[in-house]
Order: sequence, then C-alpha cells, then structure tokens
Amino acid sequence: MSTTEQRVAVVTGGARGIGAATAVRLAAEGRAVAVIDLDEAACKDTVERITAAGGKALAVGCDVSDEAQVEAAVARIAEELGAPTILVNNAGVLRDNLLFKMSAGDWDTVMNVHLRGAFLMSRAVQKHMVDANFGRIVNLSSSSALGNRGQANYAAAKAGLQGFTKTLAKELGKFGVTANSVAPGFIVTEMTKATADRVGMDFEEFQTAAATQIPVQRVGRPEDIANAIAFFTGDAAGFVSGQVMYVAGGPLN
Repeated sequence: MSTTEQRVAVVTGGARGIGAATAVRLAAEGRAVAVIDLDEAACKDTVERITAAGGKALAVGCDVSDEAQVEAAVARIAEELGAPTILVNNAGVLRDNLLFKMSAGDWDTVMNVHLRGAFLMSRAVQKHMVDANFGRIVNLSSSSALGNRGQANYAAAKAGLQGFTKTLAKELGKFGVTANSVAPGFIVTEMTKATADRVGMDFEEFQTAAATQIPVQRVGRPEDIANAIAFFTGDAAGFVSGQVMYVAGGPLN
C-alpha cells in the first residue's frame, strides 16, 4: 500500500471460492477485511486464514438482497473495522435451467442476489468512499454475460452488472471512486461443480474438457480472479474505471 492508513475492504460471498481467495489476497495487501456471507459461521475459515497470517478480519452474516441487513452490516463494519472504502460484490447463486423450465422464483433469486445485492451494497458503502475521497468497487461478472445455455437468469444478471459498473464509474468518478468488473471464465469452484452435476459429468472430466477450449490450456483457480481484483482495488489503479476484464485464459470471441 502506498498509504499508511489501513484501508477497509468488504468482500461479499467471502466464505468460499473466489470470495475467500479475494479476502485472503486483499488482507495480504494490507487491508482489514470484512468477510460477508449469508451464514456468518461459514466465514470462520476465511477469517482464520487471514488472522493466522497476521491480518485483521471480521465475519459478518448478511443477506445482500435484504436492504435492512445490508445497512446494518455496513454500519457494523464501519464501527468495528473502520469506514469501508473497498467493496467487492462477489456474492452469487445459481438456479440453472432451460428457459421453458425456469421458474419465476429461480429468476428472481438470481437477480436479487447478483443485481439487487450489488446495488444495495454499493449504495451503502459509497457514502464512506465519498467522505474519504477514495473508493474501489469491483463487481463480479462472468463470461456467461455473453450468453450461456441453461443460464438465462445468470447471464442476464452478469450482463446487468457490467452496465451497473459503467454507470457507477460515471457517477462516482469525481469523488475519487473507481468501479470495475472482473468476468471470470471457467474457475474451479463449488458453483462450477454444480454445473457439472447438472449436466451429468464427473467434475474432473468436466475440467479436462473445459481446458481444451481455453487458449492457455488450463482451467482457472479462485486465486487467478483474486489477482485481478487486487489490481483494481489498489492505489495504482486510480485511472482505470468502468472497465470489464475477462479473466478466462484467453479471448472469448
């Protein structure tokens, strides 16, 4: 860090996968990290990894689609860790199905967690960023934003996050706040395992098949995404805003 003040980062969906890897990486960058997940107890492992390495972390239980819970969570973070000036909107769920089988409830659940959640968290945290004249927002999109069979809800939500990101960049830039999006390709997580299960493939075989379609000939790991997020949240990225970075091992189109 180029500043002596320890910045406070918030990572939603931080109990596992990309969120956990991001929380650990940001802590290694010198941030105090609030690890948010639906179940506060599920954040224990991530918090312990950070504190065992000498970092500072706080587990926070919060449904990011619930306005009151978000406001309460951000208030608690500000009180216990300090004013948050870094936000990673990573929380997500899958409710995959073909369009004619997809329920309205499955559509709403995905939209609420990904889009409504990112909106509520960004709105709650931006006031602290504006006061500090510094802020970094990173929204997790996906290569599925370009369209993916069986993911009409997820693809629409992830594409929506890209538009949301660009709008935040325009609205908040004059306050020293940047907003960018990271769009992962195939990353080995519980969510991609769920996709393998849905299509009836062994997960190892699923990864092997995916790797043959990726230019660098391997699948991604959560740490690959955490590396990109670490760049966007750093002081050195102050002139980079409104961008969507596909972290997918090569071009997608």
